[in-house]
Amino acid sequence: MPDRGFENFVFRKSLQCPRCLKIMPIRIDKIPSPAPRPDPPRAWLWFSLLIASLLLGIGWIVLFGGHTTTQQPIELWLPAIGIPFLGWCVLGFGRLLLHVGQHSVADGWDEARQKDMSRKYRQGRRYQQVLEASLYTTLRVPGEPATQQFDKLLGGVTPLRAQPARQGGEISRHTRLSSGIDGDPRRTLLRILKSVLADLAPALVKLPDNQPLALLLEVDTGLPEEQWRRVWRRAWRESGIRQSSTPLEVGGLTAVEHWLDHRIQDQALLLVVALQFAPKLPAGTAEVAAGLLFGNQLTQTTLVPIARLHRPEQERKPTADDLVYATRQSLDWVPVDTNSIEQVWRVGIDSQRHGAIASALAGVPMGKAGVCNLDESLGFPGCASPWLAIAAAAKTIQRGIGPQFIFSGSVADNGLWGTVLTPIVVN
Repeated sequence: MPDRGFENFVFRKSLQCPRCLKIMPIRIDKIPSPAPRPDPPRAWLWFSLLIASLLLGIGWIVLFGGHTTTQQPIELWLPAIGIPFLGWCVLGFGRLLLHVGQHSVADGWDEARQKDMSRKYRQGRRYQQVLEASLYTTLRVPGEPATQQFDKLLGGVTPLRAQPARQGGEISRHTRLSSGIDGDPRRTLLRILKSVLADLAPALVKLPDNQPLALLLEVDTGLPEEQWRRVWRRAWRESGIRQSSTPLEVGGLTAVEHWLDHRIQDQALLLVVALQFAPKLPAGTAEVAAGLLFGNQLTQTTLVPIARLHRPEQERKPTADDLVYATRQSLDWVPVDTNSIEQVWRVGIDSQRHGAIASALAGVPMGKAGVCNLDESLGFPGCASPWLAIAAAAKTIQRGIGPQFIFSGSVADNGLWGTVLTPIVVN
């Protein structure tokens, strides 16, 4: 079947875990504080001012009125008391107007602040529908039901073992995807890509041919670029996917943030294909492949979602405190009770950050949630790290397990991310 518009797909090196666009995160903690409220006029001060004014008026009459104070008492005493009192009233009225004006300014500030906060919360609590997910790891044995892969992952099976690199070289401890009969890397890669696309195709076949697709392709491989490009083109042509695709120029979970901020009302679906295959330095790594199809909550009504992917939150600095903040904020975007989290996933995290993860789990307790460390069981998945965990969490939710939380990182990210997936709520 001809590939509509695919030949116009421009492969860029930046598509391998790029950070091309500067995304401005939503920072609730950076919203200015409420306006300070003015102090009310102090009654004792103004009463003292009134008494002092009256005494000054009386003193002036006594000192300078002479004998006329007894001859014309009304004409002298009335101004002596009335003028200070009138001046006091004018000053008091001015002070009252100033107080009311300051309150009005503060009310205006607080109203604008509340509108800004409400807007940011509405924007922050957007989510994407997970319409389909595909996942291939070394635990997925050809011929076995796909569910057994997740049973092994959640059961703590660790397939990491010492073996030769796929393309020859020293023996190192890593995991590999199942190879073909001849073990040719290009044929193995073609089979893997075709399998991922075949898992996603049944959802796309329910959509019209003119359904726009935004494609995020993230590949980490030691194969020459021209080789894996050619393999990808062939896999796409043979997938049977009728829709045309356009590349997304931002990668990783930054792509999700960008999509939620700028394309939430877009008719397009987001198709993600991410894999690490035959890495140049295989020691401690994992060959994995993940495919995900996302839809917008405001525009996609044809397909039934399997889960919700909520806005991810990235730590601003690689510190334990920042990770605790990112964890809390990602949960607040849902919002969800931390005790309702049933599974925690860890992936793409350097060993130096294990203490920060422990601090985050201590600072934001998640009840009796089980913790699955994909780095320990499979190895480091490279740029596919967040997508591997999202696919695993979505499939776990599809099996009837509740909300999932993900700590993820990758080579391209400057900080760890916190991400929440929740089941679809049926009204």
